[in-house]
Amino acid sequence: MGNANPVTVHFENSQPILRVENMETSLGFYVGKLGFKNASWGSEDFTCISREGAVMYLCRGDQGRGGAWVWVGVEDAEKLHDELKAQGVAIRHPLTNHSWALEFQVEDPDGNVLRFGSEPK
Repeated sequence: MGNANPVTVHFENSQPILRVENMETSLGFYVGKLGFKNASWGSEDFTCISREGAVMYLCRGDQGRGGAWVWVGVEDAEKLHDELKAQGVAIRHPLTNHSWALEFQVEDPDGNVLRFGSEPK
């Protein structure tokens, strides 16, 4: 049975760590195509990428098996979809209006899937 007076701890955030095989290729995708910024302290083995409030870590050949799925909430999925298509990013799953979100998917060079979504229309 659950505790009647559970201890509550504030969760600050969640930042996924994605396994990649080639950091240069991955940064070409995330920075060059998706518009993320690379941390100044990043190395060939581990780095942090960010775009406004979205933060992820990339780890070369370690910390996971690859093929992760990550939800990234954005202000306007349709606008981002058009921006990424103009950058030549392959859309894995087209912009679709679901009851939970307007979303689309892209896949990085290592098979990690990013689900970008905003409020449904």
